[in-house]
Amino acid sequence: MRHDRWIFEMKKFFATIIVLAGIGLLGWQIYEKASASKKEFKRNRKNIPVAVEIEPVQKTDIQNIGKYTGSLYPLSEYIVAPKIGGRLEKLFFDIGDTIQTGDLVAVLDDAEYRQQVSQARAEREVALANLQERQNTLENAKREYRRTVALRKKKIASESELDAADSEHKTQLAKLKVARAQVAQKEAALKIVKVRLDYAQIRVPRSNPGGNWVVGERFVDEGAMLASNTPIISVLSLGTLVAVVNVIERDYPNIRPDLVTIVSTDAYPGKTFTGKVVRVAPLLKEKSREARIEIEIPNREMLLKPGMFVRVQIEFDKHKDATVVPTAALVKRNGDRGIFLADLEKKKARFVSVTVGITNGKKAEILNPPITGNVVTLGHHLLEDGSTILLPGKNPTGGKGKKQGKPGAKRGKIPKTGEKS
Repeated sequence: MRHDRWIFEMKKFFATIIVLAGIGLLGWQIYEKASASKKEFKRNRKNIPVAVEIEPVQKTDIQNIGKYTGSLYPLSEYIVAPKIGGRLEKLFFDIGDTIQTGDLVAVLDDAEYRQQVSQARAEREVALANLQERQNTLENAKREYRRTVALRKKKIASESELDAADSEHKTQLAKLKVARAQVAQKEAALKIVKVRLDYAQIRVPRSNPGGNWVVGERFVDEGAMLASNTPIISVLSLGTLVAVVNVIERDYPNIRPDLVTIVSTDAYPGKTFTGKVVRVAPLLKEKSREARIEIEIPNREMLLKPGMFVRVQIEFDKHKDATVVPTAALVKRNGDRGIFLADLEKKKARFVSVTVGITNGKKAEILNPPITGNVVTLGHHLLEDGSTILLPGKNPTGGKGKKQGKPGAKRGKIPKTGEKS
């Protein structure tokens, strides 16, 4: 009985293997048929004309240009403010006025400071008179000391009288030094009040050289009571302006000082200004991943003003007589970047892997391999290497502008993919 059961199990096992083998063979046949159909589809697809547009490969100059936006700032700006407090008696400049270094901007009420100068002069005169008195007293003490020394040699004056004369001479000499110090002190005090009196006249600092200074803002009016360092006016240097733009991380390695820039603004449509990169920030802001770039722009005609919105073009590189194709012609096939060259005689498209150089707007530079002829710019998403192409205004047989097919068909109609012409 056990032997019969073992035979039954073996027959069941071999039956299962035969069934699985049959299923595997059927699956393989289905796969082979599908692969053959796919290959046949691809082979047939290459023979189906694809309507495309083409453009010629050009030899021309191409530039790598970065485009940015920013704002204008004055090359130099500072605030004119008094160093002392007082009432603003006169203000000589207003918004928009031109101003030069050293010009008198405003005058404070200086009556109190004039009185202080007069008092300091009087105290100096008192100190000078005291100095003169001490000099005379010292001369008398010196003569008395010399006379006492002579009498002591003759044994007429006593030792105590000589000591007293010597002590008086030294005392008057010390008092003379004090008087001289007092005179110096009063002269220094006089200079201080004179400086404070000069501070009542507020001028543009001479330590700010430059041209085309203009009053930007006025902060106070005549008659106002001012504390020290209260802003009166702001002064701007407009002979040269600074355009500040921010560049992204991708463009940052291309930025360097002395790059020439072209600047435009909505205030003057069609007019451009030339500038130069002067400063490049050594860091990128963490939040924006952008770096600050400063560009100096000569403003001889005084057309540009601080605060204007500007568009800046920076030329990073320029290649002359480069091989250039439209950027629309660039495609990817199997991870390779390339183009489809159009063979107009055979009506075929050939895929060529390329190395791209400068890309500027609608144009792209092809570094290698060398190419000539025409490239496909529209319809290449349906193409494979060796696909048949159909140009606008032409049919698969090469006829141009002739009516074919049903009467009333539109001239130059481009058949859709897989459609008979």
